[in-house]
This record gives sequence, C-alpha cells and structure tokens, in this order.
Amino acid sequence: MNAMQTDPDRERRRRWRKYHAEHERLANEWRELGYQHPPPVYPRLPRDLIGLTCGARTRAGTPCKLTAIYGSGRCKLHGGLSTGPTSAQGKARSASNGRAQKTKRTP
Repeated sequence: MNAMQTDPDRERRRRWRKYHAEHERLANEWRELGYQHPPPVYPRLPRDLIGLTCGARTRAGTPCKLTAIYGSGRCKLHGGLSTGPTSAQGKARSASNGRAQKTKRTP
C-alpha cells in the first residue's frame, strides 16, 4: 500500500512541520536578542491545519485522534522513541550505566 493511500493528511502534516520550523526560528531569534517582553509576532496558523490529528496507527489499527501534536506532526505517544546509542562510545556508556549503580548499593 502506498503511503499516500494510508495517510490522507500527509501534505497537511508536511505544512505543519514547515509552520512549526518557522515558529521555532522566530522564537530562537527572539531569545538570542535577549528580549523577554513583548513576545515575538508569530505567523498565523492556517485554518486547514487547525485540528490536525496525529494520524499514527494505534495497536488496534485505528488512526490516533490526538490533536496536541509536536513539530514532527505526531502526538506525544507516537512522536518516535529513541533508537538508543549508535556510536561505540555511546553503547559502552549505556552498557556501564547499570553496573556502576549495583556496586554502590548497601544491603
């Protein structure tokens, strides 16, 4: 099955990510200037993006209906989990995390 067939809001989600990136850019630019008040003027959210749902597939196979989405276009439950460390150094650090704590415990 094609991705376009499974997600009718794909284009809307792409536009949401673009809007969110512009929003973040303005916020960071405002913070770098040291301003605290008044807040920066953000672009208006297009009407067709209001109420955009997450749309990720749940375990039951139905689309997620949450509308509180992040910049990725997905909700807090479906935004993507960490895949873990990828470098050898990160893997070694991750492997040693549990070992160091066990030796410090006292009965």
